[in-house]
Amino acid sequence: MSERISAQELFDQLHERLELRWLGNHDGGDRLIESGEHLARRPSMAGYLNTIYPNRVQILGTEELSWLDGLDARHRWETLQKIVAFKPLALVITRDQSCPSDLRDAAEESGTALWVSPRRGHELLTLLQYHLARALAPSVTMHGVFLEVYSIGVLITGESGSGKSELALELITRGHRLVADDAPEFTQIAPDVLDGTCPELLLELLEVRGLGILNIREMFGHTAVKRNKYLRLIVHLEPVSAENGAEIDRLAGDTSHREVLGLDIPCITIPVAPGRNLAVLLEAAVRLYILRAKGIDPAHAFMARHSQMLQGGGAAY
Repeated sequence: MSERISAQELFDQLHERLELRWLGNHDGGDRLIESGEHLARRPSMAGYLNTIYPNRVQILGTEELSWLDGLDARHRWETLQKIVAFKPLALVITRDQSCPSDLRDAAEESGTALWVSPRRGHELLTLLQYHLARALAPSVTMHGVFLEVYSIGVLITGESGSGKSELALELITRGHRLVADDAPEFTQIAPDVLDGTCPELLLELLEVRGLGILNIREMFGHTAVKRNKYLRLIVHLEPVSAENGAEIDRLAGDTSHREVLGLDIPCITIPVAPGRNLAVLLEAAVRLYILRAKGIDPAHAFMARHSQMLQGGGAAY
């Protein structure tokens, strides 16, 4: 999914935290930056003023403004024109310094957002880089219920009516935590990390057939919900039928991988049938995942034990 953010959106999201103020009119508010755009050049998405490898958000601290003041009039104007010609998303002045009139004129003529903040440069740099990296990271919305089970992020998937919400509700009563119901959003925040969150509209809510929409925080307390969690395991609920019942590996179970944003996420399929305790089975699946992450696989251990027994028995015979 291609993500993008405009200067106005960035300002709206960070102006309180960074105490940003918009200088002049709101020119440049609709200028966009898209994910992957910064990869075509060497610059980062945010950084101190750089006229050789320009950043998408140019930060002007005390040193940068002093450097501009040291240029002669012609060279200074050429430099300002060069800065705005790269069409940065925004120019940000630190420490509430006064904005030079020619810099303001260049920004207004080019339609470039010009902001000022009382924060120091390194504070602005750190928060802008982090926020832009998250906002522009690849993301996807998946259908299912996302929970934290034994500190592991687990996505429960399955066809409509397979019992995902009922299973999630029972797990919550057993002390596990809800992250998102129906449409969890996953963002790739690192090469091998998918962070799952809940859309604001669905925050803390769980829809259960026959009961309607439940507010989990109000019903079970603050510890029953969690804002975000890394996706580590997918548990798929599959109704048992005559066709697929005989295909299940009785020793190793039905374990595979599912690709999400280019990453292979372990997936365990649990057959759904009357009388099966799905909450206990899912908890066991998570414990099994934890064991396998530690290098312990009960199925492999059993087969190795069985092979050793056969070899020992054959030798004795």
